[in-house]
Amino acid sequence: MPQLVVLALVGAGLYAGYRWFSRTSKEVAAEFERARDELRRKAAGGVVEKDLGALEYDPASGVYRPVKRG
Repeated sequence: MPQLVVLALVGAGLYAGYRWFSRTSKEVAAEFERARDELRRKAAGGVVEKDLGALEYDPASGVYRPVKRG
């Protein structure tokens, strides 16, 4: 009977280790993809994207500009 308890504990430990490894490898892969995409964007022209918020059309110049706040 004690062998079954030890076997169950070893099985639970292996399962927990597998889940930890799986989760960690997914996080590392996602970080790698994000870094690779960032390097590709920089190599493509160095354009840095900014969030300008809401834009409004300026008919005088014919371009969109950030909304003037207060």
